[in-house]
Amino acid sequence: MHPQRRMQYLEAIGIDLWVARRDSGARAAAPDPSPAPGETAARWEALRSEVLKCTRCPLHITRTQGVFGVGPSRADWLVIGEAPGAEEDRRGEPFVGAAGQLLDAMLRAIGLDRRTNVYIANVLKSRPLGTATPDPRKWRRACRTWYGRSRCCSRRFMLAVGRIAAQNLLATGVPLGRLRGQVHRFGELNTPLVVTYHPAYLLRTPADKRKAWEDLKFARSVYQQLGQAQ
Repeated sequence: MHPQRRMQYLEAIGIDLWVARRDSGARAAAPDPSPAPGETAARWEALRSEVLKCTRCPLHITRTQGVFGVGPSRADWLVIGEAPGAEEDRRGEPFVGAAGQLLDAMLRAIGLDRRTNVYIANVLKSRPLGTATPDPRKWRRACRTWYGRSRCCSRRFMLAVGRIAAQNLLATGVPLGRLRGQVHRFGELNTPLVVTYHPAYLLRTPADKRKAWEDLKFARSVYQQLGQAQ
C-alpha cells in the first residue's frame, strides 16, 4: 500500500499520524500464491464448482449461486466472515460493495491483498434469506464439509471478522468483545485465530474503527511471531 494512501486510510478511521508512522515498519510477508503440493489447480477448481452447485442445506433454494472464496489457494492468511450478502450472492465473490472496500483497505494497512497473499471466504457459502442470522447448524452440517476437503482451514493464520463468524468457528456463545485481543485455536491443526469487527458493522459504527485497527496490529504481530518461531 502506498504510504500516502495508507495514511489517508488511517486518518479516516481515526488513527493519529504519529501512531501510523510508529507502526509502519512491519509488513506481513507475501507467500507463494501457487497451488499447494498435491492440490492442483484442477482439484481446486473442481471443489469450487461443487460449492457453486451445492444443495446440502435449504439455503440453496433462495440463493443465486454459492460463494466459494477469493484469493490465492496457498496464501498463509485466511480472512473469514459470516455469509454472503445480496451483492456477493449476485457476483459470486465474498466481501464486495462498501464493506468489501473497507475490508480491503483494512487488509492493505497490514500488507495484505486479496489478489496476492490472503484468501477471503465466509463460513456459509449460500446467502441466508433476507437478513436472517446464519444458523450454526447449517455451518456444521453442510459448509464445514467443504473446509475439510480443501486447504481453506489449513492456513498458518486466521482472522475472523464479526460475531457470527467468530462464534461459529470457535463453537462458543461468548460475545465478540470478550473474544477480541486473544489468540484462539481452530480445528485439529490448532490454527491461530484472531477476532475483529465485521467491516459492515464498522460502517455503521465508525467509532469502533480504532479498536479494529488495534485488532489488526495484534493479528499482524501474532503472524510475525509465527514466522520467527519457524
